[in-house]
Amino acid sequence: MSRRAFLGLGTNLGDREAHLRAAIRTLRAAGDVAAVSGLFETEPVGGPPQGLFLNLVVQLETTDSPEELLARCRSLEAAAERVRLERFGPRTLDVDVLLVEGEERSSDELTIPHPRMFERRFVMSPLRELAPDLVSAAQELAAGGEVRRVGTLAE
Repeated sequence: MSRRAFLGLGTNLGDREAHLRAAIRTLRAAGDVAAVSGLFETEPVGGPPQGLFLNLVVQLETTDSPEELLARCRSLEAAAERVRLERFGPRTLDVDVLLVEGEERSSDELTIPHPRMFERRFVMSPLRELAPDLVSAAQELAAGGEVRRVGTLAE
């Protein structure tokens, strides 16, 4: 049985749009992409001084388990040659499982819903765009950080 799942994607190194486009193409190839949010430019949250991020959220209609979704996220990051040098540091691609309807998890590997998503406007704004039934305007406004919608990702 398929259900909604949401992945958050962000990038602030290299050709940011190309990293996001490649990840979305790979996700679409699996046949379960239902929608892609607009593109948001955001200040980094935490970590060292670094460039602006481009962020978006992808909605899937999927039968994948949360663990299978996590494996897909890691595969997308590897394809973008992500290097993890420091926590919250700059990255070519960061992909997080934000939410899987009907699922809650808490382990060292995976916590669903994502433990910091409600604190971050760069997640809440694109998520609200796709799923206003899951994110209220008040929740979006309560989230920290500044975001600027910069259009959609041309594919």
